[in-house]
Amino acid sequence: MKKILLNNRPQGKPTTSNFEFVSEDIELVIKDGEILLEAAYVSVDPYLRGRMSDAKSYIPSFELNKPVHSGVIAKVIASKNENFKEGDYVSGMLNWQTQQVSNGDGLLKVDGSKAPLSTYLGILGMTGLTAYLGLNEIGKPKAGETIVVSGAAGAVGSVVGQIAKILGLNVIGIAGTDDKIAMLKTKFGFDAGINYNTSKDINADIKALAPNGVDIYFDNVGGPISDAVLFNINRFARMIICGAISVYNNTELPKSASVQPFLIKNSALMQGFIVSNYADKFPKAMKHLSGWLAEGKLTYTETIVEGFDNIPNAFIDLFEGKNKGKMIVKI
Repeated sequence: MKKILLNNRPQGKPTTSNFEFVSEDIELVIKDGEILLEAAYVSVDPYLRGRMSDAKSYIPSFELNKPVHSGVIAKVIASKNENFKEGDYVSGMLNWQTQQVSNGDGLLKVDGSKAPLSTYLGILGMTGLTAYLGLNEIGKPKAGETIVVSGAAGAVGSVVGQIAKILGLNVIGIAGTDDKIAMLKTKFGFDAGINYNTSKDINADIKALAPNGVDIYFDNVGGPISDAVLFNINRFARMIICGAISVYNNTELPKSASVQPFLIKNSALMQGFIVSNYADKFPKAMKHLSGWLAEGKLTYTETIVEGFDNIPNAFIDLFEGKNKGKMIVKI
């Protein structure tokens, strides 16, 4: 059995030295009520960076010298729990281990015959729920409005843009390569895109693409990109703060525009959220997401990395923008 521990807390951008690989030649034994799981797919996500620090947050920090954990799809390879049988696949927050024992709490059965197993970590998992609920509960979109999505080629951003199109919005995505911008428009149906690495003036580019202003901003990145959007917001604009990957590795406080004047003069809303805030709305969201996926109204892209030992590298690659859509490690 292999497992990956948090060896030390990252200072700035994470490196492989922050992780320790452990191999144990032991046979895991289950007791009554337990199941033995074998990892099939592991999700790596930007929010995990925050849990690697010891700063106070909405969720406890990872403990040093203990396994890191995230969303995992695992196969039941032995069971003494009446709710699970051998051969079932489950989704849940599990350790970065090739095998582990669970009592089944917090695990959800997933059906690979209805959708690929990996989608339950992405568009049919927390990724899709985050996109749907953030957009609808905070953004309250109306047909004909304009939305800007940063980190638009990422897992959440690409779903947000598609849902916005289904709801009749004009959608502008911001991403880091021409290839990603092309993908936003051809695969995901965005109306326009901005490459922040080649743009000479993101503020001006937004103004050109949204001459009537921005009604909703779905923010996955923070930093200067989000500052540029502020100059283009409309009266009663809603800004949904989902992530801030551009500053997660900063070792000093970032310098950014003061948001208060923009919010005051536009009577605008800026609200952060975590998806669990809306846990009671998960069933409704899943019904819409699975329905749209089945109807072909939603699609997705994944960056699949092969091999358990590559989990840390896949996680680190998120901060280099090397993923298109959801980053997943196939074990």
